[in-house]
Amino acid sequence: MSKGTVYGLGLGPGDPDLMSVRADRILRRAAHVAYFRKEGRCGQARRIVEGLIPETAAEYPMEYPVTTEIPFEDPRYNATLSAFYADCTARLTALAEAGEDVVVLCEGDPFFYGSFMHLYTRLMGVVPVEVVPGITGMSAAWTASGAPITWGDDVLTVLPGTLPEETLAEGIGAADAVVVMKMGRHLEKLRRALAAAGKAEAAWIVEYAAMPGQQVTRLADYSEPTAPYFSILLVHGQGRRP
Repeated sequence: MSKGTVYGLGLGPGDPDLMSVRADRILRRAAHVAYFRKEGRCGQARRIVEGLIPETAAEYPMEYPVTTEIPFEDPRYNATLSAFYADCTARLTALAEAGEDVVVLCEGDPFFYGSFMHLYTRLMGVVPVEVVPGITGMSAAWTASGAPITWGDDVLTVLPGTLPEETLAEGIGAADAVVVMKMGRHLEKLRRALAAAGKAEAAWIVEYAAMPGQQVTRLADYSEPTAPYFSILLVHGQGRRP
């Protein structure tokens, strides 16, 4: 019996209209659909495809054992997530080895800060794996801002907000254009880093890009101490123009 394929399906930033034709085609013929979520939640990836999954498809929620309950630097964090990804991989492998194709839903692009990459590295060489790229959340964010993120020879830097403050300040200061992901609980630290880099006045926050509730706000006018999980900070480049 030939093995089935595990598809890492990039769904884009939130609006189902931003899915690729290929992703839509694979999803509509899926017999097995897996997706990540927090316990008790629907999950953003599953929410994007509401009404698009075949009624006959079997669904496999993969619930994170931890998110922010344990600090990243605590050895228990990696150990717990490693065991979780190993268990998810075993479930997907069993289906694929039985000849079944499996679709794993991924918001944004599967290879850009996505959980699927942890499955991909474990599945490669064991069963066939195919990744379908998707529009990233940052692309939706700068589109929502109404301004190009880069011009001419601008250098774009993408930073996770979880980095130390000094590292953030150095990265922001060295770049022409900046995108900061994973910034919600780190907003105050990020404000200080932007100020140190001299770019606080140029920064914008985009909440829920390409989703219901999308908001674009200049950082200077943003009064909240934290931002929602689906938030991205932008500093637009101002480079060479004709």
